Amino acid sequence: MKVLIPLDLLGDAAAAKAAAARPWPPATSFCLLNISVAMYPPLVVPRVFEDSKTKILQQLDRAAEPLKKAGWNVRTEVLDGSPRRTINAFAREWRADLVMVGSHERSPLARLCLGSTAQSVMRHAPCSVEIVRPRRANEDSGAGNGWKILAATDGSEFSAAALRSVVGRPWPSGSQLKVISVPEFILAKDASYLETHKIKELGDLGAASIEEARKCIAAAREILFGCPLSVTAELPEYEDRPYQVILHEAEEWNADLIVVGSHGRSGFDRVVMGSVSEAVALHAKCSVEVVRERRTDSA
Repeated sequence: MKVLIPLDLLGDAAAAKAAAARPWPPATSFCLLNISVAMYPPLVVPRVFEDSKTKILQQLDRAAEPLKKAGWNVRTEVLDGSPRRTINAFAREWRADLVMVGSHERSPLARLCLGSTAQSVMRHAPCSVEIVRPRRANEDSGAGNGWKILAATDGSEFSAAALRSVVGRPWPSGSQLKVISVPEFILAKDASYLETHKIKELGDLGAASIEEARKCIAAAREILFGCPLSVTAELPEYEDRPYQVILHEAEEWNADLIVVGSHGRSGFDRVVMGSVSEAVALHAKCSVEVVRERRTDSA
């Protein structure tokens, strides 16, 4: 597995520290990347650029210490250019499996305005992306460092890929996986504007949506059969828009990580990425991983 961690060096290298605290598959390698927006073009003032690059590499080496102490192979890179474009281009060139972007949020407003670079990486990266937020104390996790992972499924191939991604990684002893499927159709509570004969049709749609969610849960159980994690799978009782239900479940369960699949493939879908995945990533109080099978296209 290849994990790319972009660092701006202005924060506390939270993503690198978070990565060092987790178990990873054998032979996993990491790259700490800094994108330097140079004030002077390298060809105009080469010595200034090289001196700056040397200092940044020294900072990256210090940030990489926790990963190196944990025994992982770590490389460091400094590139110049636009962070939004360069991170995704490097992820494609290096064939990264996951990009971990640190979040230094201090308020709900900061969480809402996650940052143009992070949003661009989420939307355009050729692989999975995780927005890393500090873990909260989980007194009910049952076993010290055990993680609480909430996965949302809609029964699609993208959700299936997300579940397989979780199952395919090692997690600390005592970790739990909770899978939910949110019925996509919600009957408006204030339906006074609807014609009487339409109410039944909406009720039928709601029932069909719930049945479809149950099928998604059943399919998820099949994928997770034999999973070493402690697994639960259920339909949430809380009713609201899908992304709000996911956020509510994560908060109520005190999740450490939310995992969702990305439907972004090409063209407009990749630009918009998918309202549920992005809304969850932007508004969650815990880390969120948007799983996307690695792309090799150059678009």
